[in-house]
Amino acid sequence: MIKIEVWSDFACPFCYIGKKRFDAALSKFEHKDQVEVSFKAYQLNPNAPKLMTESAEATFAKGHRITVEQAKQKFDMFVTNAKTVGLDYNYDIIQMTNSFDAHRVAKWARQFGKEEEVTNRFMKAYFTDGLNIADHETLIKLTKELDINTTDLDNILVSDAYKDIVNSEITEAREVGVRGVPFFVLNRKYGVSGAQPEEYFTEVLNTLWKEEKEVKPLKSTVKGHTCDDEGCSI
Repeated sequence: MIKIEVWSDFACPFCYIGKKRFDAALSKFEHKDQVEVSFKAYQLNPNAPKLMTESAEATFAKGHRITVEQAKQKFDMFVTNAKTVGLDYNYDIIQMTNSFDAHRVAKWARQFGKEEEVTNRFMKAYFTDGLNIADHETLIKLTKELDINTTDLDNILVSDAYKDIVNSEITEAREVGVRGVPFFVLNRKYGVSGAQPEEYFTEVLNTLWKEEKEVKPLKSTVKGHTCDDEGCSI
């Protein structure tokens, strides 16, 4: 079994792009049923507001200490990259708000086996639909779309539920060497940083599968006795 952990943030433009490329590679992988993918929380901007009060360009420029014109150029670059995987980024309506509560909802949805669906929906909500993923009513509405019983979700959102899980995953990211997202940890042995091309993810999956199936003998200073089709050594 190949285990892949993906650290990402709903507010990360390359996380959405990287996930699309990884998903495309995984969908074509011959042994995809032997791949276990889990998602881990990360926050690029823990201080992001719950309500954006300035323009997207001004908000991004201030947060990254660049000019508004440079922010616009960055947006154009994100939009262009998104189109390569069939995504539409709408920076004219984007709401650059805090993603922490959205991460809490994703961890809550994990118990229903819906964390990946929530991840996809929240990323689309943020980059394509221009929705505020810090708003509790919005999060509940989006989650309902995925056929999840949200009866208790309102109470969960107004509490601190799942806060510890989100924080522990963010802490874990630092412990395994994550310095930016998306970041893919493979069998707790290798790390892949960034929205790599689909072909690269395909190569990674094939390499991991080959490694999983290879049996590598360990060297020993003592000759061990063995048996084969012709008999046993003495």
